[in-house]
Amino acid sequence: MTEIRDLLLSRIRDVADYPEPGVMFKDITPLLADPAAFTALTDAFARIVERTGATKVVGLEARGFILGAPVAVRAGVGFIPVRKAGKLPGATLSQAYDLEYGSAEIEVHAEDLSAGDRVLVVDDVLATGGTAEASLQLIRRAGAQVAGVAVLMELSFLPGRARLGAALDGAPLEALLTV
Repeated sequence: MTEIRDLLLSRIRDVADYPEPGVMFKDITPLLADPAAFTALTDAFARIVERTGATKVVGLEARGFILGAPVAVRAGVGFIPVRKAGKLPGATLSQAYDLEYGSAEIEVHAEDLSAGDRVLVVDDVLATGGTAEASLQLIRRAGAQVAGVAVLMELSFLPGRARLGAALDGAPLEALLTV
């Protein structure tokens, strides 16, 4: 696992002062451009799908789509996009949540999840945990079970893990990298 971590870390670029002064942005586009690194990432997430018994992968907009879709294909399970409000046609379930400065809302197609599903949420970064927490609420409201959350990177200096603790209700939170 150390080899995978080293490979992934070597393909994540730090961008200072983006999107605003004082922020160190973690750019994963070099990782996505490297077929060996992207394959290693996809394989690591697919093993989490198998280990948790997930039957579907939810990808959070937008980088969660890029990471989650190939994971679902590799693991042989369905992929469900969770989008910002107003982006999905048809009947949706929505969940509002608070951000540091304001609020946001996410949606999923109402028919995409059902009582028999075990769902793994996949995203690139766990920061404050607001979007992930809202997605867990959406999954349960749809009648499905939460199999866990898997992220490429957890920002340990932010409260995401603590915020998700109760919402996970015993399901695992797995971060391939902790920074």
